[in-house]
Amino acid sequence: RHYPIGSQRRIYEALCIPAGPLILWRYIMRKKLQVFISSTYKDMLQERQAAVEAVLSSGHIPAGMELFSAGDESQLEVIKRWIDESDVYLLILGGRYGTIEPKTGKSYIEIEYEYAAAQKKMPYFAVVINSSALNEKIRCYGKEASEIDNPGKYKEFRDLVTTKMCKFFDDAKDIKIAIHQTLSEYQAKYNLPGWVCGRDVENAEEFIK
Repeated sequence: RHYPIGSQRRIYEALCIPAGPLILWRYIMRKKLQVFISSTYKDMLQERQAAVEAVLSSGHIPAGMELFSAGDESQLEVIKRWIDESDVYLLILGGRYGTIEPKTGKSYIEIEYEYAAAQKKMPYFAVVINSSALNEKIRCYGKEASEIDNPGKYKEFRDLVTTKMCKFFDDAKDIKIAIHQTLSEYQAKYNLPGWVCGRDVENAEEFIK
């Protein structure tokens, strides 16, 4: 089993641990962050795979729409619930704006991005394809890699994203480096809830004894 947790101090209180051995406790409780990965889909398959590999190799848990199962909830409700249950939001922005949500007139990736940005306690960042890499992708894959239907909305969204926390990429290697660096920074900077393995909790209880 895995347990979602808040701050270490709340766990101390729950397990009646004195606040003294904080450093040892941090080593025992190996916290994993859940990272929600957002992007358009068909044109970003390789980039998404690189992101998933980077999150896993960093010791964390990737989450994205391809992992969701069908149910009674609307797509937006499912997206928001998974973002709420995640610790970090990551946008991979290529050359497409994506599928439009009918009620808002915005793409799902823009809605996801705005929703994550509105969560005060959730750090979020983006990796954005460089213009030269996008041109090469368009040369190789044609219109599948570029925004044909809503170029104006894509430009506005890209302009917004690049004014916030973001890094640019040319290839999968750049994406992996950006994710490794950013997750490491977020772990050091923020006290994120994360997940811990039930075995680690049991080991901590043995340590206290």
